[in-house]
Amino acid sequence: MRCPYCDSTRTRVIDTTQSASGVRRRRECKGCQKRFSTMERAILTTPLLVKKDGRREEFNRDKLISGLRTACARRPVSADDLERLVDRVESQIRQMGKSEVPSRVVGDLTIEELEALDPVSYVRYAIVYLGLEDLEAVRAEIDRLLDEGSAG
Repeated sequence: MRCPYCDSTRTRVIDTTQSASGVRRRRECKGCQKRFSTMERAILTTPLLVKKDGRREEFNRDKLISGLRTACARRPVSADDLERLVDRVESQIRQMGKSEVPSRVVGDLTIEELEALDPVSYVRYAIVYLGLEDLEAVRAEIDRLLDEGSAG
């Protein structure tokens, strides 16, 4: 493992912990004495995503997390919450057993998970994902959430 500060390969592991996302290792560089963390997780193949225009691209976990972070800004949603949400989405698309999945499927799974996690973040995400272009559309979505909340 190379040190991100000085590029030395002389590092040692000082601590290892298991998390939902993989194995986290705390490391120390013998060259500059700085400490840093690394994350290990199994690399599993995920289906290609088929975009609306027919293009195909690989599932990009970081891109999804980035979009979710924006929707969850200043909300009581932790980075671990987002990691677990994306883990569940990724697992569901992998379980489909297909080599290609419409990107819409990933969006639908993501929005379902986000609605259960934090309704305000869900509305923020839905405005972009569902293309809610005016206040009436946003209000209708909020009313739907409120109706579901009072019925449950």
